[in-house]
Parts: sequence; structure tokens; C-alpha cells
Amino acid sequence: MSGHGVGDDLVADIFTCADRFFDLPTAAKAKLDIRNNASNRGWAAKGIENLDDSKPGQVDTKEAFNMGLDLAPDDPRILAGEPFRAANLWPDLPGFQPALTRYFQAVHQLGVDLHHAIATDLGLEPEYFDAKLDASLATLRLLRYPAGKPGDGSIGAGAHTDYGSVTLLMTDAKPGLQVQLPGQDWVDVPRVPGAFVVNIGDCLMRWTNDTYVSTPHRVKTPKNMRRSLAFFLDPNPEAVIKALPGTGDAKYPSVTGADYLRSRLDATYVPETIS
Repeated sequence: MSGHGVGDDLVADIFTCADRFFDLPTAAKAKLDIRNNASNRGWAAKGIENLDDSKPGQVDTKEAFNMGLDLAPDDPRILAGEPFRAANLWPDLPGFQPALTRYFQAVHQLGVDLHHAIATDLGLEPEYFDAKLDASLATLRLLRYPAGKPGDGSIGAGAHTDYGSVTLLMTDAKPGLQVQLPGQDWVDVPRVPGAFVVNIGDCLMRWTNDTYVSTPHRVKTPKNMRRSLAFFLDPNPEAVIKALPGTGDAKYPSVTGADYLRSRLDATYVPETIS
């Protein structure tokens, strides 16, 4: 998606922030270990995730940093124990928090705007999704894939479909991302400079009763270090995900945004020593 209004300078700034974070010593990143909280925030070390549930012995070589909606520790939603609500975990890097917060807000608005087109396509009012995404469980994820030897059995990110409604992905132009269309083999995703790759997620597939279908994708082990910025737009925690009007008899049971996200995350992480 081009013409999105997210400035090139802001994107470049976030890639710089990602480099600064991932270059920190392991001990500094380990203080933000994502496994030490239930809110899907912080650092995911190499080897603690397995996105391909068809290969239980395989782990991803990527590392990541996650942030969500930036809330103060005394926000009523945190104090009330609302699912996946927590203060973000920040490294001691000047300028890191405000830069990521600006990007999160810009891409969140882009994702909401994109849902206006989706709603219109489905014959709904353009603003149908707005109240279900205005306090979203969205996650901004900085990703780094270390260089390796293709064919050695490793994988940057195993084959999977995304969990949320849509994903807005910006890459650094290094190859590695592949998609698998129905009945076809894996194909490389071309990069259009400055454009977002837009993935349909499983939550939107449920919402639209398979009118929109999520596409399996993976990241091969790159020959050179690769980075990307992934924004996962999940619905509000209390939003009920059920077949939308006009999409026929429901193929999936109703579920809240929080319960669906929890079910997917619980299946992703594997116990592993930080390396």
C-alpha cells in the first residue's frame, strides 16, 4: 500500500531505533524479557518462538521487541486488570519511547482508515469497525533476523498466518519474506519502496466469515541481517468477533478480541534459555 501518509523520515527513525535496541548487550535486553509478563510486551529473544505449529521442534531465529498502546501505570484499564493492558517496557535509550509512540499512533490510524474500505466492501457503514478498534490490542513489533546459511534447516520466522485483523508491514528491502497462495508453492514478496505489505489476519477472516482469507507467510533465513517493522491491528479486548451481517451462517464460534489473542499467543512461545 502506497500513498499512506506515514512519512519516510519517521519510518527511517524507527529502523534506527530498532538497530540501537537490538545492538544492546543481551543482559540489558533480558531485563525486558517478554516471558516475564502476560501483556505481550518487551523483548523476545532468538529461539523462544515457534510460529509454525506443524513443526513443533523448530524455533524461529528472529528476535523482536513489542510495544502496545502506551498507557501510564495508573491508567484505569491497567488498574482494573483489563486483558493485555500494561505499561510498555522501555530500554534506556534516549528518544526511543517517543519515536515508537509516534509511529504506533500513525500506523494505528492507517489501519483504522483501511477498515473503512473493508467495511464499505462488505456493504457496511464505513465507520462500522471504528468503535471496535479505537482502544485496540494492537502490537508494534520491531524484528531482526540474523544472517545464516539458507538450507541449513533454520528459519527466520516459521510459516504462519497472523492473528489479528490486518498487519501493516514495512521491510528494509532485504529478501526473505514469502507467501503461499492457495494450491501454490512459496513465492517471494516483492518490495515496493516506501509501501506497506498488508496481510489479512485470522481475526478478520473469522469476522468476515471467510470473505477475507488470511495468507500463510514465512521469512527464510536471510543471507544478510534483515529487519522489519510489523504493526498487528487487533480489535479492542471486549469486541466480539462473530460473523458480520450479510456474510452468511457463522463458520466460527463468537470470541472476544482478548480471548482470541490469548489463545494464539499461548501456542507461540516455547521454553528456551536466552542466548
